[in-house]
Amino acid sequence: MKKLLILLSFFALSSTVVAQSIQVQLTQNSDGGWQLLRNGEPYFIQGAGGGGSLELLAQYGGNTIRTWGIGDDTEELLDEAHSYGLAVILGHWLGHERHGFDYDDEEMLKDQREQVRRDVLRFKDHPAVLMWALGNEMEGFDDGGNPKIWNHVQELAAMVKELDPDHPIMTVTAEIGGARVQAVNKITTDVDIHGVNTYGGLPSMIDRYKATGGTKPIIITEFGPPGTWETGTTSFGAPIELTSTQKAMVYREAYQQGCLDHPDLCLGGLAFTWGSKMEATATWFGMFLPSGEKLAAVDAMAQIWSGHPPENLSPVIESFELQGTNQLEAGDLFEIQLNAYDPEGKELRVEWIVRGEATEYFTGGDVQQTPFELDGIIIESNNESATLKAPTEGVYRIYAKVFDPDGAAAVANIPVKTTGKTNPVQLALPLAVYADDAPQPWFNSGWMGNTEKIEMNLNSTTDPHSGKHSLEVKYLGFDGWAGVAWQHPLNDWGQLPGGFNLNGAEKLTFWARGKKGGEKVSFGIGILADDVPYNDTVMKELSEVKLSEEWKQYSINLKGEDLSQIKTPFWWRLASPGLPVTFYLDDIQFE
Repeated sequence: MKKLLILLSFFALSSTVVAQSIQVQLTQNSDGGWQLLRNGEPYFIQGAGGGGSLELLAQYGGNTIRTWGIGDDTEELLDEAHSYGLAVILGHWLGHERHGFDYDDEEMLKDQREQVRRDVLRFKDHPAVLMWALGNEMEGFDDGGNPKIWNHVQELAAMVKELDPDHPIMTVTAEIGGARVQAVNKITTDVDIHGVNTYGGLPSMIDRYKATGGTKPIIITEFGPPGTWETGTTSFGAPIELTSTQKAMVYREAYQQGCLDHPDLCLGGLAFTWGSKMEATATWFGMFLPSGEKLAAVDAMAQIWSGHPPENLSPVIESFELQGTNQLEAGDLFEIQLNAYDPEGKELRVEWIVRGEATEYFTGGDVQQTPFELDGIIIESNNESATLKAPTEGVYRIYAKVFDPDGAAAVANIPVKTTGKTNPVQLALPLAVYADDAPQPWFNSGWMGNTEKIEMNLNSTTDPHSGKHSLEVKYLGFDGWAGVAWQHPLNDWGQLPGGFNLNGAEKLTFWARGKKGGEKVSFGIGILADDVPYNDTVMKELSEVKLSEEWKQYSINLKGEDLSQIKTPFWWRLASPGLPVTFYLDDIQFE
């Protein structure tokens, strides 16, 4: 009897998820205004994109999430969303030319078409599905007018419409400049909705869209603070980030002007990003801190979605100011003042952090590693100010994170540039050179030997030692030698100040394995001798290590060594055995 009840419960759950597709229609009234109907009822999209809590999204009044692609966790995501009453815009990731996808390659197009077909057939009957989104900014960042891309999108849209007539189809572009509006309205005739990712341009979006001849309804598929490409910069080129308090005003006012004031054309919007993301800075687009605390952008959207603010509001930053110049000599003392308060009068806690600056500000949304955190820079601090000592030459960003006791926060930052040499910054141990999700102070930029035959994949999913990824190295030459050194600064061979103080580290450890076993690779720390202006203070190596097929940990003893200036923390080098070589590295760190 117990087994029967379990089986009946299983089939009941399965039928709930699989069989009860909810029809979604796009309608147009006599005045030309557009509206979504879900299960026959008007539906206005109020939601976000990102990996944050779905429970919180529903709690704050959101009704929709979007994905950028479909993966192994999609079914679980749909089930969870449905359990909270959320609908999902399922995105099909379409290849980007800047990532190597070729819209002239028929095999690539065929594979992409078949993947979309499989995914639609698999998920079209799930009750959480609201619509399909074909691609995200696949047109690139120029004028977006490659007709081969748009012809392919139209082909996919026609196929999806035939496979699933019960859900609308959208395609998503980076803003609306160039040929985008004409392409979506004239070429992709089976696409129902134009999704637009827009930031600084959101308030004027609808007016500009109409002026370019757009007639299809719009969804604001990403919006938030102005991007790094739209904001002011310092004299040394670092983008100036709004405080989390200022960003909340942008979320609210820009969305009102760019969408809510145009209900005849805008079907709703999705705030970005529901979670946290490293892009240009550690906090630029996140509506939450990486540690999970909500920021004021969440409060702003909750007010719009539900009609009332959350009970616990995020702290408010009234000002965050550097006293004096933002260009300093290494070793100078400088001060930053903070004025913050809690709307409910709760006691606040302030955390001050100094990080290195990102090496690239515009990534097109690609993943970036979080810059490293520096120790020994903050001389003293409290809730109102911090006194800091300018580190060695470089660009840095000083963050203040303000926490209330109930899971809400505020954040602000200021970039500074230093010139001149002091002793390299001391970094805290243990410290990763390469590991999943770990800030990495050094760059794998020092390619040596027959560099054209080197391929390195920093995010290989082939049997990692730990976490989701390992580093895959291929040397495809049949002769010669090659190697790669991690460096600081980027691409520097000892002519520029940099590196870090790792005194206190007792060893450098790493895990390695060969694809077949028997591969011989040398590994080491330090490559810059004292014949260059800025050298490594230690140089040690493990010569011609014979790798096995299984992961094995290796160690370089650093006890008693001078680690006061480490510009090259790790390198590998191999000589070709007469055929290509593949090996893997993981969890490279100082302990």
